[in-house]
Amino acid sequence: MNAHKVIIAGWFTVDPSKRDEVVKAHEDLVKRARQTPGCLDLAITADPVDPARINNFEFWQSEEDLQSFRAVANPPKQITPMLRVEMLKHEIDKSGPPF
Repeated sequence: MNAHKVIIAGWFTVDPSKRDEVVKAHEDLVKRARQTPGCLDLAITADPVDPARINNFEFWQSEEDLQSFRAVANPPKQITPMLRVEMLKHEIDKSGPPF
């Protein structure tokens, strides 16, 4: 069993005219994830300065919790193609105050 917390963080771009629609389409997924055991946080948000960019942040208690949710996540149907994706998974073995 993996004792590490997991962070998925990054961003992707879409046609700027479709960005808000894509973010809105993920609203139900975000609500369900935040109610899922092991989800510490999840956000899919419009970037405040790039009209094509959507930021993605997920924080999970464990890899097992992440995979359990992914098995039932039922993401929205593809609304528009992702043009560029920059996203990484991080396994966290130590955390502390940021300041």
